[in-house]
Amino acid sequence: MHRYFIDLSYYGGRFSGFQIQANANSIQAEVEKAFSVYFRRPVFLTGASRTDTGVHALQNFFHADFEEIVSNDALYHVNAILPYDIVINEVRLVQSFAHCRYDAQARDYKYFLYSKKDPFLFKRAHYFPYKLDIELLNRAASCLLQYSDFSSFSKRNSQVNNYLCQIYHSQWAMEGKCLVFQVRANRFLRGMVRGLVGTMLQVGRNKLTISQFEQIIQKKDPSLVNFSVPGHGLFLIQVSYPDQIFQV
Repeated sequence: MHRYFIDLSYYGGRFSGFQIQANANSIQAEVEKAFSVYFRRPVFLTGASRTDTGVHALQNFFHADFEEIVSNDALYHVNAILPYDIVINEVRLVQSFAHCRYDAQARDYKYFLYSKKDPFLFKRAHYFPYKLDIELLNRAASCLLQYSDFSSFSKRNSQVNNYLCQIYHSQWAMEGKCLVFQVRANRFLRGMVRGLVGTMLQVGRNKLTISQFEQIIQKKDPSLVNFSVPGHGLFLIQVSYPDQIFQV
């Protein structure tokens, strides 16, 4: 038996999230179906990061065990079966103990905003035609590096043992026509990035002070957080792993 990490990208607009679920289409369901069609047997995948409805990814991962060697030829045919908005970039052989979720060292997200109407950014960034103070946004972003308990920024009914996250990088910057929030952490809670963005936007519009923003973090109360920014502005950019889990 061989274990593989499956590196894929997707546009999330048509899907009800990454993880397989009843009565709704997901990235996992489409990829499992494509592999099952190609290998003519059921194939079951384990996912690395559970992106929500409408969220996109430049890189996310599954892992799966195969008796067969998964060749470049197999990858070509599986991609041909997949719908237009999902592509497998690479399949890498890993150690038998490797786990794409639990062995991840860091995940990088970006949230994209644009302020002037642009049809080419539609559903790939959040249209937000309001004046923002980028200095205040970055002061709020830098506050996050001082905390590890992000209970406030986890949607209710999240099935996690704790709300501790180590944020390594948190910054707002312009990228072309977009204002982008970039964040890197060892893990993220359900709805966390959207909650951070929505609440920091209130700081950037002078509707919350930096002190009030910090109080929201400290109070550990999700009812104080603005989770309303849409999923289509959010991209999972990268999932990082230690080199030793990959077989040469």
